[in-house]
Amino acid sequence: MARARENSDSSNRRGRRGADRARPRKYTRVNSEVVDYKDLTLLRRFLSDKGKTRGRRVTGLSRRHQRQLSVAVKRAREIALLPYVGER
Repeated sequence: MARARENSDSSNRRGRRGADRARPRKYTRVNSEVVDYKDLTLLRRFLSDKGKTRGRRVTGLSRRHQRQLSVAVKRAREIALLPYVGER
């Protein structure tokens, strides 16, 4: 009986694509509470070679940290700490 219950539970989980599984952090966990635009080493880790910001699926950041990262990159670009385009 327990065997049949396991099979029915696994068939229900197929459509969710492993949503109950914790996704590992691919790059790094941001240790600070706020992402600062002056911390260029942190910001450069989340930029591609072309200068684009990597997505949440790639970075593994939370929604809040990813938003803080994008705002910090935009501010750093505005005051010329980071380039708008990467090296060609």
